[in-house]
Amino acid sequence: MAIVSHTFIVVWLVYLWATMRYSVQMFQQNSYRVERYNRWLKQSGEWHMHPNMVAVLSAVLFKVAPHWATLAVFGAWMLVIALAEFSIKYKLPVVYTMRVKRLIATRLLLAFAIVALVHIYAVEYTLTAMMLLTLDYWTIIANAINKPLEAAITRWYYNDAKRMLRSMPHLKIIGITGSFGKTSTKHFLYRILSERYNVLMTPGNFNTTLGVVRTVREHLKPHHEVFIVEMGAKQRGDIKEICDLVNPHMGIITSVGEMHLETFGSIEGVAQTKFELIEALPEGGVGVVNIDSETARRYVEQRGLNVVTYGIDSEDADYRASDVAYSEVETHFSVEHDGVKDENYATHILGRGNILNITAALAIAEAMGVGVEARRRAVKQIEQVEHRLSMRRQGGITVLDDAYNSNPTGAKMALEVLAGFATDGARYAVTPGFVEMGAKQYENNRAFGANIAMSKADRVYVVNEVNRAAICEGLREGGYPEDRVMCVASFGEAMADLQPRLRVGDVVLYENDLPDSFK
Repeated sequence: MAIVSHTFIVVWLVYLWATMRYSVQMFQQNSYRVERYNRWLKQSGEWHMHPNMVAVLSAVLFKVAPHWATLAVFGAWMLVIALAEFSIKYKLPVVYTMRVKRLIATRLLLAFAIVALVHIYAVEYTLTAMMLLTLDYWTIIANAINKPLEAAITRWYYNDAKRMLRSMPHLKIIGITGSFGKTSTKHFLYRILSERYNVLMTPGNFNTTLGVVRTVREHLKPHHEVFIVEMGAKQRGDIKEICDLVNPHMGIITSVGEMHLETFGSIEGVAQTKFELIEALPEGGVGVVNIDSETARRYVEQRGLNVVTYGIDSEDADYRASDVAYSEVETHFSVEHDGVKDENYATHILGRGNILNITAALAIAEAMGVGVEARRRAVKQIEQVEHRLSMRRQGGITVLDDAYNSNPTGAKMALEVLAGFATDGARYAVTPGFVEMGAKQYENNRAFGANIAMSKADRVYVVNEVNRAAICEGLREGGYPEDRVMCVASFGEAMADLQPRLRVGDVVLYENDLPDSFK
């Protein structure tokens, strides 16, 4: 009996770690915000999964089955669940920052303390307590306990970053935000400005206030002349919070689209948040706005903002990309501005969306005195940004990778690239559709399905159940043959069917894979 009990405790610790790791991972991906995490719990159904249901069963079994048998049954069950959890590969795994480590430590201490307390006063309910302690809501409780400490630590880091920025009065700070395109624009601007300046940009997805604070404290050096700050937002006030920290001199708004509508409430709410960047600019500051984005154009016109505009379709844009032509190896284009036409730009980057992003970077570069020849040279040498309509070749197969956090406008552009790709092989599209679009999610995914139907794709893989009905409805409306649509539960299942089909010359588009992170 002692061996069974001790083995059960070890298995429970493994099970607790497995379930806790995923819970903390999702809390981190929801920006450590309780309201967002709660919304995810309700939408995903995780809150009523195995732990609390089994907790009730365990109390019943203790009354009708031998103690050792109950422990053996639930020990085996927990081990299976834990091993299955550890085998999952997530697109965005938990990042073990100091905050995450403190959160995990608090959850573990809570678990041990409560189990010990229950065991002292009511041994027969120990198993029930152990099951309930694996519930995702314990992450919220642990976060609440840590909140005063985290607030003090954050305040100290924030003030230290602010002090460092004040010590560099000559540093030129450029903010970039938008519903999509901001990361690519950041990379393009970095490459172009590096022709003349010593430039730092926020790395990876460090686009929150704490991400910017960390960049300043760990990477900003006295020799830097320009600091490019990517600014992400999940709710109103997020952009303003970053601007209050860095005080940007210039800003780019790449787009205003239907992203994160669940938290913004409306497209107008998205626009107001993105334009917090323009409102934060000082007298004489330069704001650059994409007016091919209809909502951004309307916001500029309604408020009479004094900004530099850019676009491709908008003939009245201050900076307009024109003469866009694609070849097998590169894209050629010109940029019209101030009555001048800068010709002979060439880039290896794909898609109209990326030409738009380069145009925004060129507008800032000219304002900062980077010469036209240096701009041409930099554009020619720009490298692809991973997972943002990047292209790679694998054994004669062309992969168009647009897998990062897709949106309707960007996805439509990616499908245009797929349709226009010169190949004698087959075309494949793999996608789970769009997420975090609130009431517009079904409508946007149905329209996406209709766009796929017009993309010349020979076979479509609809991944995950989240948007399956909407995408398939759009495919049917677009007249796409049902026998060429495969609905699968995961990206791995899609690959199992796709890979044996691939031949030299085929093209595969991966359009967003985020829902795999959310099971």
